[in-house]
Amino acid sequence: MTGESTPKGGWHSGRFAHTFAAIDLGTNNCRLLVARASVEGFEVIDAYSRPVRLGEGVALSGSLCGEAIERTLHALGVCAAKIDRNRVTRARHIATEACRRACNGEDFLGMVKARTGLSFDLIQPAEEARLALASCENLLDPEIPFALLIDIGGGSTEVSWIRVRPRPGRPGCATTELIGMTSVPWGVVTLTESCTPGQPRERALSRACYDDMVERIQADLRSFCASHQIAPAIARGEVQMIGASGTVTTISAHHQGLKRYNRTLVDGSRIGREEILRICDELSTLSVDQLTHLPCIGDDRADLALAGGAILEAVCRQWAAPVVRVADRGLREGVLMDLMRQADREADQLCRRSH
Repeated sequence: MTGESTPKGGWHSGRFAHTFAAIDLGTNNCRLLVARASVEGFEVIDAYSRPVRLGEGVALSGSLCGEAIERTLHALGVCAAKIDRNRVTRARHIATEACRRACNGEDFLGMVKARTGLSFDLIQPAEEARLALASCENLLDPEIPFALLIDIGGGSTEVSWIRVRPRPGRPGCATTELIGMTSVPWGVVTLTESCTPGQPRERALSRACYDDMVERIQADLRSFCASHQIAPAIARGEVQMIGASGTVTTISAHHQGLKRYNRTLVDGSRIGREEILRICDELSTLSVDQLTHLPCIGDDRADLALAGGAILEAVCRQWAAPVVRVADRGLREGVLMDLMRQADREADQLCRRSH
């Protein structure tokens, strides 16, 4: 992961004086990164990721259920132990759509604090978009003036429309401005629960059911596309697209024929729109049982892969950007970049006061 390359305040102050941690608690996954600053961004020293399915049933019941809460509390206990063991000095932990949507979301975060000592910020979609952009900024081509950033989550899908310019004094680097964003209230968990309840694992989805999922997403994208005149900008060759999610990274790994997932080969890779549509169409004909046998999908992702493919297909049908840049990074990395910049600012202020 690369980021700002110029250290501030010396090697033993600012970002270099701390060990950082960030947890992203989403609808489907609980993810932790523990890192220290490096000249090129940060070095991960510990990590943890578990598919806790915190948002299981929320779309139907409106509340977090007991089994999902217990799974998540167990995972967060592991995270708390790793944070303590690594002597973290700066941390921020965020919760997203499942806790926003559930009527007992705030109560659950209070339970987390009591059981694990971890405090969470319940962030809004606009903050999700900002953090995702912070993590992906160095994948952008500064010579292409606009970007679409697609972040497919468990409970929602965030789409950001971004202005891109060359960064002064930093050849090849981009500076960005978030022009607008929309949060589609469908992610891989919520779309699966809404559209395929009771679907037998051994039976493939009907074409009509899959097409309905694609249309739900496209319907929610059309007004955002029209309001920002995105389609004409794509037609002029002025738009690059980045996909940041497990769905996009899985499609990339499948496209590359990887037998085991390899982040080094996936993060920053490119995949053509036509190839994405071909793979999504191919996967849509398979049952969950068949999907479990595909490398890089397996048991953990199989039951959500069809909804993820439908969301990505809808995005690619709505916006004909010829290539998608793949980002195996997200909110945790954005939080870490924020924490490092904050540490630099505080060190600079102390330095100025001491003089």
